[in-house]
Amino acid sequence: MKAAIALEDGTYLEGKAFGAEKTAVGELVFCTSMTGYVEALTDPSYKGQILMMTYPLIGNYGVCKEDFESGGVKVEGFVVRELCKKPNNFRSEMSVDELLKSYDVIGIEGVDTRMLTKKIRIYGSMKAAISVEIDRDKLIKIAKEQPSISDIELVDKVCVKEPKRIDVSGKLEVVLIDCGVKMSIIRQLLKRKINITLVPFDFPAKEIIAMDPDGVFISNGPGDPMRVKETIETVRNIAGKFPLAGICLGHQLTALAFKAKTFKLKFGHHGSNQPTKDLETGRVFISSQNHNFSVDEKTLSKDFEVTQINLNDKTVEGFKHKELPIITVQYHPEAGPGPHDTYFFFDNFLKMLKEW
Repeated sequence: MKAAIALEDGTYLEGKAFGAEKTAVGELVFCTSMTGYVEALTDPSYKGQILMMTYPLIGNYGVCKEDFESGGVKVEGFVVRELCKKPNNFRSEMSVDELLKSYDVIGIEGVDTRMLTKKIRIYGSMKAAISVEIDRDKLIKIAKEQPSISDIELVDKVCVKEPKRIDVSGKLEVVLIDCGVKMSIIRQLLKRKINITLVPFDFPAKEIIAMDPDGVFISNGPGDPMRVKETIETVRNIAGKFPLAGICLGHQLTALAFKAKTFKLKFGHHGSNQPTKDLETGRVFISSQNHNFSVDEKTLSKDFEVTQINLNDKTVEGFKHKELPIITVQYHPEAGPGPHDTYFFFDNFLKMLKEW
């Protein structure tokens, strides 16, 4: 079946549909990872976005549910140059086409993803629409008229609704504020024998304080951090009472809780090959990243010290409080997919839990 993709600037391309037969809208972003499409498709941070892979052949090793980063596909749509119809891998349980069908998500192949990527790099992320209804003017209109990602509530669509406990019989207790947490983050904490209580993004600070945990962790998640006011307020009220760590959206929310500002990147960082420099050691790591917003370094309180920067655009990739037990990173140290260079972030958090 034919499908088409339209961008808000009037770009219109026709290709072949796979997955669900429907119309979908979202912000079009590109991911530079050569592998890890299963993890990317199921990453809650992509909610509200149409994901496009820059690597030209996707799906050759199939889909294994063990690699899911959440309960299912979270992207609004999927764009690839060429989709592998017959995956060949001993772990494969289904094809990408079957995966998207099962979660009612549309995909399109056979379009010039290189051109679309270059366009986004030049003009920035754009609103887009994918449909099996081939109507150029109508689809461009749909792409243009959809709300901006900064005007949409997304976190409440990907987080737990009620507290959920995960007990590994460890000696340490952590409250994990779920803004759209990836399973890889949970796995890294459990691997270090940390018991977890997952709570929704809007869980009151006073109830977290009443739990008296050894520490609090703020997860990744989708959308504009400025919209997650409940978590910002919670972080503001618990800071200094417990060791605190944040990843990606959690990093941004921590900064906002201390009166810093965030801004939207031109086309975001999406992929598993972003170079990050640790300013304390001088060491450079290759990191996995997925974010469209960044902390404005100039607005950070003098109580904070920037610990890591992105070597491509010099944006803030990590900071710590000079006195309080607070550490955050913008990238994904848990990878999933990507390199394991930065697993040490979880070791640092564990050390902080034990020493505070």
